[in-house]
Amino acid sequence: MRRILSVGLRCLLVGSISSLLLGASWAADESNKSDIAKRIDASARVLTEIMATPDKAIPDKVMSKAKCIAVIPSMVKIAVGFGGNHGKGVATCRTANGWSAPAPITITGGSWGLQLGGQAVDLVMVVMNQQGMDHLLASKFKLGADASAAAGPVGRDAGADTDIKMRSEVLTYSRARGLFAGVDLSGAALTQDKDETRLLYGKFVPFADILNGKVEPPASSEPFLAAVRKYSAQSKESSKNQQNPGTLSASK
Repeated sequence: MRRILSVGLRCLLVGSISSLLLGASWAADESNKSDIAKRIDASARVLTEIMATPDKAIPDKVMSKAKCIAVIPSMVKIAVGFGGNHGKGVATCRTANGWSAPAPITITGGSWGLQLGGQAVDLVMVVMNQQGMDHLLASKFKLGADASAAAGPVGRDAGADTDIKMRSEVLTYSRARGLFAGVDLSGAALTQDKDETRLLYGKFVPFADILNGKVEPPASSEPFLAAVRKYSAQSKESSKNQQNPGTLSASK
C-alpha cells in the first residue's frame, strides 16, 4: 500500500513539475517575442480599427493614392512641456510588386503632445506623392521642414478640402481616447529605427532597401501588410466606382 502511495506521489510530483516547466516555457516564449513584433501587431490593429468606422476613417481618396503608410501605435509616450514626444512604429511603401516589407521607425520632437493633452496616442502618417516618398527613403526627415505636412481629412467621403490637403507630401492623423482626427505634426522628426531593424531582419538593412521592396517581409509582418493591402485596395475600388457611377447601374 505504501509502495502504491509512493508511486502515486511521485507521478503527481512529476506531473506538477512538468506543468510548471511548460507554463514557464510558454511565458518565456511570450516575453521573448520582440518589441518590434508586438508593435507590428499593434500597428495592424490600429489601422483596422480606424478604417472600420467609415465616417471617421481615412478617406478612400487618400488611401487609394497613398505612396507609403506609417503607423505608430499607442506605445507613444508624451512628456508635455519637456520635449519628450517619442514613439515607435513601422512604415511600408508601394512597389511594383505590392507593398514593401515593414521598416521600423521612430518619431521624436514636435509640439503634437501639447495638442493631444499629454496622453498616449496612435499616430498614422500617409505619404501622398513621390517627393514625400523620397524624403521618407532618406531615412531621416523633419515634418514641416524637409517635407510639407498637413492634418489629414477624416471620413471616407470627406469634402472638397481633401483635394487641397492631398497636395501636401504627408497627411498626418492621431487617435486618442477613441477620437480619430487630423493632427499637425510639424517639427517632428522621422528616422529609421536601426536597432529594431536588426531585431526584425537579423542584421542591419538600409531603409531604402526595405521600402523599395528589396527585402522579403518576415512572417510576423503579415497582419500589418494584410491590413494595408485590404484598405488601400478597398479604397481604390471605391474611388473607381465613384468615378464611374454608371458602371454599377449598368451591371444590374
